Amino acid sequence: MNPNLTDHPTILRSLDRAGVRTLQRAGVLQEPASPLPTDTPEVAQLLGDAGLAERLTDLAHSLGRDPREVRAEAAGHLREMGATHTGRAPRDWARFSRWLSRAHDLVVDPEQTRQLRALDRKQSLLFPFSHRSYLDGVTVPAAVSQNGITPAFVLAGANLDVFPFNHLLRRSGFVYVRRSTADIPVYRLVLRAYVAQMIRNRRNLSWSIEGGRTRTGKLRPPTYGVLRYMIDALDEETRAQALIVPVSIVYEQLHEVAMMTAEARGDSKRPEDLRWLWNFGRSQRERFGRVYLQFGEPIPLRDRLAELRADERVGPRVVERIALETCHRINRATPVTTTAVVCLALLGADRALTLDEVLATVAPLARYIRRRGRPVAGAADLTDRATIRRTLDDLVRSGVLASYDGGTDAVWRIGPGQHLVAAFYRNTAVHVLVDRAIGELALAAAMAGGENALQTATRETLRLRELLKFDFFFPPRREFADEMAAELAIADPGQADGWHEFTPDDARRWLTDTEPLVAHLVLRPFLDAYHVVADRLAAWEDDDEPFDEARFLDECLRVGRQWALQKRLASEESVSLELFKPALRLAEHRDLVVFRGPDTAKRRADFLDEMRGTVSLVAVIAQSARRDRP
Repeated sequence: MNPNLTDHPTILRSLDRAGVRTLQRAGVLQEPASPLPTDTPEVAQLLGDAGLAERLTDLAHSLGRDPREVRAEAAGHLREMGATHTGRAPRDWARFSRWLSRAHDLVVDPEQTRQLRALDRKQSLLFPFSHRSYLDGVTVPAAVSQNGITPAFVLAGANLDVFPFNHLLRRSGFVYVRRSTADIPVYRLVLRAYVAQMIRNRRNLSWSIEGGRTRTGKLRPPTYGVLRYMIDALDEETRAQALIVPVSIVYEQLHEVAMMTAEARGDSKRPEDLRWLWNFGRSQRERFGRVYLQFGEPIPLRDRLAELRADERVGPRVVERIALETCHRINRATPVTTTAVVCLALLGADRALTLDEVLATVAPLARYIRRRGRPVAGAADLTDRATIRRTLDDLVRSGVLASYDGGTDAVWRIGPGQHLVAAFYRNTAVHVLVDRAIGELALAAAMAGGENALQTATRETLRLRELLKFDFFFPPRREFADEMAAELAIADPGQADGWHEFTPDDARRWLTDTEPLVAHLVLRPFLDAYHVVADRLAAWEDDDEPFDEARFLDECLRVGRQWALQKRLASEESVSLELFKPALRLAEHRDLVVFRGPDTAKRRADFLDEMRGTVSLVAVIAQSARRDRP
């Protein structure tokens, strides 16, 4: 190392302007631990903060390291994170981001942004967003700043720290955050301090609540790290106020869906670099419709924390509860797109349909969505012939659907190799239908569960809620019971104020007479994946060794492909790491992964029996739906 380099701030400033300060992490430079003129406000404040210096010294002693070395490492991490909105950079980035997102037209509710402008004056606005595309990190700050709200800082994955654009983005409010920090205790402490300082400075912040893009189209389980740091900051800074504003982003179509679905099947993810960025930008030349950004019902964070901490049942799970509530509100704000219902119709039919047949399939879905008061993207009329025809043609142009018009009628079907892509679009609306799907399975169980059908159905809804809680976001039990009553009231208005006694014959009649039936369309892919995981877990033979998750999931992929070829699975959609992983989390939650003797083997077998029984209930719904197929 050249010891004289650290004595030349001009060299350091030049490196900083070039965006290559990461050289110090290769051992070329020793990072100055005191503020530099080029440091962003939060970085300068933290490097001059005696409290942070004391915490770093304590950490150094606990790690057995030199405190000066730890403070230098911390300074390097801080400068890696450091972001601001300065000079021409935000304007230059705005022009580049318009080019990058030119495939879509952004639609934002002006009334929602008007309300947020008023809230913006008094507190930090925290924008956790659903993450379906790389474009989300462009879309959210654009929707914020273009509507008169204080520009938000975006907590972005360090994988997007691509030279030379990283320097531009840092000065446009992008904070690069590493995802894997388990072995970097200094980084974790510094990130916590950085987030806290931004809350103290009343910055607006934006980040993916999922921690990464969904590969299935539906919202993934939340990550807790960033939210935990924000809550800690509020606990330390009693005068600070923050409002969580859940953000839903849904696209009519996306260029990157095929790539994401391939990754869910086990393909390697291509690393982001300059060539990747250029190719991604070029792929946006083709117009792909609208992107709908909706703000969900806000959560006053300090008030909500006080409510939860006053509830002894919540205990230490406050951060988890806030995260799950945020995801639930994101789903509630997410509108149903015409693309989603068309893909749902064609996936359910699994054959070519005429336009009239597509409309006949979509019509009951449209009536259900309207009755339940769920939002529809662009307030589109899902029963309008021209609207559905335009969506079919758009999906043909993008290759998701194939059409044939050489006979008496034009027909449309899912294109070759496009079932997972169509499922991605369908899953953007799956949150709207999951309650109904659970209600249908509960009625199917009640048909064969003895005379006390109400008791059977109630038990079944709670079992399914517990079974699927790692894949879907459910409200608290009381609110969930109200949702189930509302679903049943569609078949029998007398059940609107809560479930009343009914018989197996009532359950059979309701399933026969009501529409649409959706459990086989909505839940079958997930339950089939759970079935594969339960089967492989029951057959797992290496219980004398530590559980190898990667090898287990690879076996699930291989066996899942076999089952799909044998038609033991409804579709290849279930052969997905993104579907296997929540099932494995459920097994861990039930203490089925670590082998503890014969009792574990028995409970694994019981889990497999439960999944076989659940899949058989779905088959009952599928058979009923086939009788009503157009």
